[in-house]
Amino acid sequence: MHVRRLGELEAEIMDRLWAWQRPATVREVVDDINRGRRVAYTTVMTVADILHRKGWLRREKAGRAWLYEPVRSREEYTAGLMRDALGDSQDRPAALLRFVEVISDEDMDALDAALRAARGDQEPHPGGSAA
Repeated sequence: MHVRRLGELEAEIMDRLWAWQRPATVREVVDDINRGRRVAYTTVMTVADILHRKGWLRREKAGRAWLYEPVRSREEYTAGLMRDALGDSQDRPAALLRFVEVISDEDMDALDAALRAARGDQEPHPGGSAA
């Protein structure tokens, strides 16, 4: 599945719903966004509907309003973007090497731990720390 990067307002909506970890109405999202900048209720309602049609949000009726919640986690979204970026490379090993050359030690340790977990291996590899 190809994952398209979210637009600015789409990302603002999804960020709030991921952080809140509960269904929310468009009014709640609008009120929160409006703490930092002005956005129209109808604009957020339209974008939430688009995210629903794209399969990013599920919704259920609560009185006269829709309650929206994410279908996928932020981590699934990020992993999809990373997979797509790697898939665009002509030389995957070189792209992976360049990636690990620029990540922080903390990210390197997290990557090592993720690789060990995916393999079912509990022992750290040379140079990595135990998780």
